[in-house]
Amino acid sequence: MPAPLHPPTESVVDRFLRYVRIDTQSSEDQHTTPSTSSQWTLANLLAAELEQLGAAEVTVSEHCMVYATLPSTLPNGRRARTVGFIAHVDTSPAVSGAGVTPVIHRNYQGGDIVLPGDATQVITVDQHPVLAELIGDDIITSDGTTLLGSDDKAGVAAIMTLVDVLLRNPDVPHGRVRVAFTADEEIGTGIEQFDVAAFGADFAYTVDGSTLGEVSDETWSARVATVTFHGKSAHPGTAKGVMVNSMYAMADFLARMPRDMLPETTEEREGFVHPYIGSLDIEQSTVKVLLRDFDLEGLEAKESLLRTLARDAASPHPGVRFTIDVRENYKNMKEVLQHHPHVTQFALDAARRAGLTPYLKPIRGGTDGSRLTFRGLPCPNIFTGGHEFHSKLEFNSRRGLEKTTETLVHLVQLVAERES
Repeated sequence: MPAPLHPPTESVVDRFLRYVRIDTQSSEDQHTTPSTSSQWTLANLLAAELEQLGAAEVTVSEHCMVYATLPSTLPNGRRARTVGFIAHVDTSPAVSGAGVTPVIHRNYQGGDIVLPGDATQVITVDQHPVLAELIGDDIITSDGTTLLGSDDKAGVAAIMTLVDVLLRNPDVPHGRVRVAFTADEEIGTGIEQFDVAAFGADFAYTVDGSTLGEVSDETWSARVATVTFHGKSAHPGTAKGVMVNSMYAMADFLARMPRDMLPETTEEREGFVHPYIGSLDIEQSTVKVLLRDFDLEGLEAKESLLRTLARDAASPHPGVRFTIDVRENYKNMKEVLQHHPHVTQFALDAARRAGLTPYLKPIRGGTDGSRLTFRGLPCPNIFTGGHEFHSKLEFNSRRGLEKTTETLVHLVQLVAERES
């Protein structure tokens, strides 16, 4: 029977509660990384805390990427491959992350949870059946006026607590461990500034998932299309035969979106098209549309559909023309990870050692790991215990945070056992 571990200097829950109070919301359509200066606040704090804990090689890049090392504790002559853990510091632009007030609903005994700062924000049992698994747990939410920030400060807190535990327990056998905290994951741009070679891991894990036990080695293949209808402005008093109002074509385009192919009507392995932000003007009306599918063939079909819809929408409006710019976000990491099954298996087995029932589930979304996997760093995704990301109803729990951390501690030991 192994001796019990010395506890961390600060619990994962207390770390999490500290971190979510720091506003790190990223911002789209910016041309710098990080997209917001506020992300530096948490990045620099994490670097200082890593140094205080005794981590080695702590650096912060010019693009707000924090890196650190835990040296191997294996005896001379034993080596294991270097494993990495990655979480992102930014929160979604979709909902405010400023002035987060975390609320702990202690010893949850069932029923809907009304958030105290806005009684219209209710986490219902009907819409969130996972609540049945959280009886007796301490559930953590915001007050309902902001998101919580569990995505991905739960991952940040778990990795920092892993560092704390391992450095306080040098007898725990593990190989070299690298940790990193990234900027601008939510807007899909920050990871381009991640230095894979300098990180120096053989494989890694993003700690950025949801339900306990859920491990993902598959994501969408993803593109974003910017659809623009162009018109011609004129003074409304003398507009006859001159003005071409692009807004009517845009309205026509949006009305043509197939209802059975929208995110609100799709689930599991069904792809979608999702118009999510735009602007209207006489001369130019623009909308951004997310294209998502697990298969490249399906993604190509959705892009083709979008072009057809735009052409058909412009046609009834003489003088209107349209342009479409399509950019790739990321590809399904399964294409690469299927050749590295042991990396995913480590995560599943570590979760099992932590007393969970692990399972594989494709992500209806993406992570930094999607891009990193195609850049030579195999990188499945591990749960954090969080739910309802990008929403004022976002929540996590004490057990969610603690079991995530416990899984990471087991994982580094498993790698050492099997590969040293």
